[in-house]
Amino acid sequence: MNHEAHTSDNQPIKAGGDPYFTASHLEGFLMATLREQRASRRWKIFFRLAFFLVFLAFTIGLFLDPRAQKTGTGPHTALINLEGEIALESPASAKDLNKALQAAFENSNTKGVILRINSPGGSPVQSSMVFNEIRRLRALHPQIPLYVVVEELCASGAYFIAAAADKIYVNPASLIGSIGVLMNGFGLTEIMKKTGVERRLLTAGENKGMLDPFSPLSDKHRDHVQAMLSDIHTQFITAVKQGRGKRLVNAEPEIFSGLIYTGSKGVAVGLADEFGSVDSVAREVIQAPDLMDFSPHENVAERLAKKLGASFGVGLVQAITNKGVTLR
Repeated sequence: MNHEAHTSDNQPIKAGGDPYFTASHLEGFLMATLREQRASRRWKIFFRLAFFLVFLAFTIGLFLDPRAQKTGTGPHTALINLEGEIALESPASAKDLNKALQAAFENSNTKGVILRINSPGGSPVQSSMVFNEIRRLRALHPQIPLYVVVEELCASGAYFIAAAADKIYVNPASLIGSIGVLMNGFGLTEIMKKTGVERRLLTAGENKGMLDPFSPLSDKHRDHVQAMLSDIHTQFITAVKQGRGKRLVNAEPEIFSGLIYTGSKGVAVGLADEFGSVDSVAREVIQAPDLMDFSPHENVAERLAKKLGASFGVGLVQAITNKGVTLR
């Protein structure tokens, strides 16, 4: 008795032909599906692991202090860059520069330190703090000299700091000096009169509204601010004289009047010592041509925190009032 094979829908399988569906086909289909699922899971695991490793490396890079990597394997010249405005919330703040200076002096392979300056100046407080720290570190490490190399500009607060160096090297075309203090602002009282705008300022304390741009500037307030600026100027002059000493060929008031000099003129009057560059000073003066950079570097996390932190409020107020004492 012959029995015909049938498919699941009770259709006969044709003799001598391929079946529409068999158990072996089902088994092959299931195995292929299983292999694809396993491969898919493996790729998902691989990509997730790769993403995690990249994220971990990125996170470590954000928060790792670059100064921690500067161990040095041989004698070197420590290089620190002072660039841009000297201010509390900038890479040229006393906090960051002093940390870099400390790391450079404490490195056992440092033979000398070069502070490369390209700055128009800035905060007198921040400048004074760096000046004092340089003098402190030089006293602790008398065998390690510190030289300033001016490239483009070393003015006002930047020169305040430079005065603490053992020597100041310049390019003949560098610009240095500007030993003075300023406080700028604006007055809108005449415009308000013409436009009929009335200023309503309420204060507790008769001098609290001093330097308000929408109120007239009284002689009393002008004299008070001028006395304050003169006091800071005197501190600046004292620091320059302490740092430069007898090297100031002509320590007359004109040098401290806020004038700026070329590098060649600066050498002539004693504001600078010699001509030189970072490479020439490291090679010929310190005699350790290998440079190791100890400059402060903000990571992304630090910059973001500062942008979202109190500095935003300070920057906003300064932008509105355009006031502040500056060594520039």
